[in-house]
Amino acid sequence: MDITQEHGTASFVITGYDDSAVIVNQTRYTNSMVIMPEKLITQWEPRGLNDLELHHLDEIADLTPGIVLLGTGPVLEFPDQAVLGYFLQRGIGIEVMDTAAACRTYNILMSEGRNVAAVILLMGTNPAPQLLP
Repeated sequence: MDITQEHGTASFVITGYDDSAVIVNQTRYTNSMVIMPEKLITQWEPRGLNDLELHHLDEIADLTPGIVLLGTGPVLEFPDQAVLGYFLQRGIGIEVMDTAAACRTYNILMSEGRNVAAVILLMGTNPAPQLLP
């Protein structure tokens, strides 16, 4: 899905996605990633919830986002409670959603000037990108 909308002064905007990739500033990325308005990590280690360990979250917490959007792939899946607790103990909000919702929500919050981090776990194989409205 293609996403084209006003994005203010942010350096990194999600411009599309599919089940196996996220398109940031018209560049397709197929690895799990962390995206913030001014920071992009394109080689984030966990590939899915089963790979996600607490030490992976340190890199995100060090970026001090106000809220984390955890995109779990084409289907909403909830992580271990320890993952949710990790962020809540640090005063960082966390919302878990499928990748499509995480991409759309990131762009909305980013355009509002919010300090948001989208953490996208890419697990699918759908080759046809979906463009966001």
